[in-house]
Amino acid sequence: MKKALTALAFGTFGLGVTEFVMMGILPFIAADFRISIPQAGSFISAYALGVCIGAPLVAMTARTWPLKRILYMLCSIMVLASLAMALCPVPDEGRGTGWQFWLMALFRLCAGIPHGAYFGVGSIVADRLSKDGKATLAVAIMTSGMTFANLVGIPLGTFLTSIVSWRLVFAFSCLWNIVTLACIARWIPYMEPLPDTGFRGNFRFLKHLAPWLIIFATVFGNGGIFCWYSYISPTLTQLAGVPVSWLTMMMVLAGAGMVAGNLVGGELSDRIGPGQTGRALEVTIFLSLLLIAFTADNSYLLVPLMMLACGCLFAVSPPQQLLLLRFSKGGELMGGAMVQLAFNLGNAVGAWLGGLPIDETDPSTYHYPAAIGAAMALCGIACYSVFCKRYA
Repeated sequence: MKKALTALAFGTFGLGVTEFVMMGILPFIAADFRISIPQAGSFISAYALGVCIGAPLVAMTARTWPLKRILYMLCSIMVLASLAMALCPVPDEGRGTGWQFWLMALFRLCAGIPHGAYFGVGSIVADRLSKDGKATLAVAIMTSGMTFANLVGIPLGTFLTSIVSWRLVFAFSCLWNIVTLACIARWIPYMEPLPDTGFRGNFRFLKHLAPWLIIFATVFGNGGIFCWYSYISPTLTQLAGVPVSWLTMMMVLAGAGMVAGNLVGGELSDRIGPGQTGRALEVTIFLSLLLIAFTADNSYLLVPLMMLACGCLFAVSPPQQLLLLRFSKGGELMGGAMVQLAFNLGNAVGAWLGGLPIDETDPSTYHYPAAIGAAMALCGIACYSVFCKRYA
């Protein structure tokens, strides 16, 4: 079982590097494509759009396939998309934005297509492989690849880009995904396909209240954190007075919180139940963001609170993943993927809301995104409370 879960974690590591490294290398990408940084931000949005497209597309085309074959397909797309991004041409010097920008955006969209579906299929595989009472921990081990991408992959990718080229990052991602494909072939056993409930049957679980409560709890909880975390760099440097040269170390500490939180969330969920765990973690998110809103100008308090909030961000993911899997009978492939769709929606909404009160000429306004995030987390607590009362 351990080797099989490791193979799944290799895949989430590759997805994490491909998705999140763009935030660190955006200035380099913008310079090479002769575009502004806000324009280059479209490459982040293109990936998120691919995530939203991919899950229903896979549910429509591959729902009757054996699970291992679906993983083969998704990893193959990851390999090809990473290779395409590594080789994507850039405009010649002296020329403005050209067709190369749109080609890169297309490659980023294709790179996002396997993301949600991989988590959906991977959660089902991890659940089937888990021992009695350890399903959430198995899902957490699968998800741990994403947290290690934040801890190691993204800082390293940003560093390599600064001294060599961003192409090296995507070339590494391509090779890593080839290794993942080989590990899946060797370590994951054949598994029967899911029962074919038809295309509509994959979405029938959405007629019930329980999955919607988990989806909205995910949007509000993750969105609340990203209200603040999207602006962590200026908050640290302009408000808390952390030197710019320390930012990489701050990101490593945030990644360490994510790694620890992910495993703690999985273990806690197996002990007291995913619903109760989710609610307790949502309360912790609310309290940590509320404290950040009042103490963000104190680096000695902000840094440990940052690690706590980032830990909760991934601690709540395994129980959410398992809950949606359990409450999506007949549509497990979509249910397992819905957490990632909700996660990305929360990221987008949270980043937008968090940016509304910020005045770049007034560092004190960086207190406000965490306050907005705390209000969102409070809505997440309400969703979990209703869920626990009715279903847990």
